[in-house]
Amino acid sequence: MTPDVTPSPAAILTPDTDQPVVSFENVSIAFDGKTVLQDISFEVHQAETRIILGPAGGGKSVLMKLANGLLKPDTGTIKVFGEDVTSMRERDLFALRARIGMVFQESALFDSLSVEDNVAYRLHEDGVSIEESHDRVVEALHFVELDHAITKYPSELSGGMRRRVSIARAIITKPDLILYDSPTGGLDPITSTTIVELIVKQRDVSHTTSLLITHRLQDAFTLAMSHFNQATGKMERLANEGIDDSTRFLVLNEGKVIFDGSTLELVRSPDPWIKDYLS
Repeated sequence: MTPDVTPSPAAILTPDTDQPVVSFENVSIAFDGKTVLQDISFEVHQAETRIILGPAGGGKSVLMKLANGLLKPDTGTIKVFGEDVTSMRERDLFALRARIGMVFQESALFDSLSVEDNVAYRLHEDGVSIEESHDRVVEALHFVELDHAITKYPSELSGGMRRRVSIARAIITKPDLILYDSPTGGLDPITSTTIVELIVKQRDVSHTTSLLITHRLQDAFTLAMSHFNQATGKMERLANEGIDDSTRFLVLNEGKVIFDGSTLELVRSPDPWIKDYLS
């Protein structure tokens, strides 16, 4: 349901807008002759959170894999941190991905590894010492409020806890970009709110650039209209119906961008399809 968004100018937060962290220029991709994304162009700037909305099957997850270099487009150019990932060699992509954190919809944890080893997996691959890895795992788990779970295994955790471990794993390398693929998918509303609060916390405390897919409009608008209060340690609604202007929207339908803009522009869009989708 579309919220009543009428902010005062002082309530809008302005992001740092320099060189785009992510840019898609006329990107298209098809599988087995079926076009999944067609002529996609958009930019994500430093410290911006870009929420990707749209019906199932509209190409959102494919877009995320393109941004991470896991897929190559048929046409167009994709740049991440100014580097053209469409022409990058695989070994160079590995170096690029070291700056990217990924949160999967189903958490994608290793069942045979403890929470500590799951979170530290990339650190172990990079040859970080056991002592340093442990300290960084403790810090990351504290951030997601799972200090007590460090010795547990995924089978001992709830769905929400596994998702929080996935976030801890994504942030442990202090990435410049985080990709969230439906981070609240399959979770109940209360647990979803906990995950959204962690995303808002990461956005407001670390100012990390993010691309986020969600199927829950409530989560999307909570992100856009909330901030993390470091004094209270809680997510709160912005005063005076404020909007976090670093959070913007991209709406896909049938493989095409039908909206690219701010929260206010989205809820005030005259497009009949968007009005129906938001209702």
